[in-house]
Amino acid sequence: MSGHHLILGECSDFLTGETLQDTLDERYRQQLARLLVESKGFLKGDITPRVPLRVTAGGKCAQLQIDFAVSIEATIAMILKFGPGSLTTRHRPALAASRLLAPYQIAVAVVTNGQDADILDGFNGKRIGRGLAGIPTRRELAGRMAALKRVPVSPQRAAIESRVLYAYDVDGSCPCDDTICRL
Repeated sequence: MSGHHLILGECSDFLTGETLQDTLDERYRQQLARLLVESKGFLKGDITPRVPLRVTAGGKCAQLQIDFAVSIEATIAMILKFGPGSLTTRHRPALAASRLLAPYQIAVAVVTNGQDADILDGFNGKRIGRGLAGIPTRRELAGRMAALKRVPVSPQRAAIESRVLYAYDVDGSCPCDDTICRL
């Protein structure tokens, strides 16, 4: 056992071919990667897995991972955050991440437990879709991006969102969670 995850062996990352620890959570992540490529039309190169994100709150600092960042023409257009259990409690930290991962507002934030999903508008936080079937296709996301302007996230807003994400994903995390690096 490592952290709080049962290690079932090793698996190969669908997107990169990298060898990863095989956990139940990782199996869901791999299913999500396959869904994005095989059903939603994204290219493997459009999707970056395990994107590090540094967050701060006061004098505290930590590094988290965003499960997937999906890009359209070199612009991150959507993020996916996986976590077992309730989706509703994951909305706010996903929106915070959508305002921190790039210097601009990321258009779509998806929270999923691997069986269900809520798709959120990154700009206003409203749910724009539900279920894994509701995750936008590459064509739908490209259309959405064509209609939007890149909106920069101010340093003040980024500081607030960093505190929010720290509170939810670092302070609120299990002490044995080895996917969070407290710096």
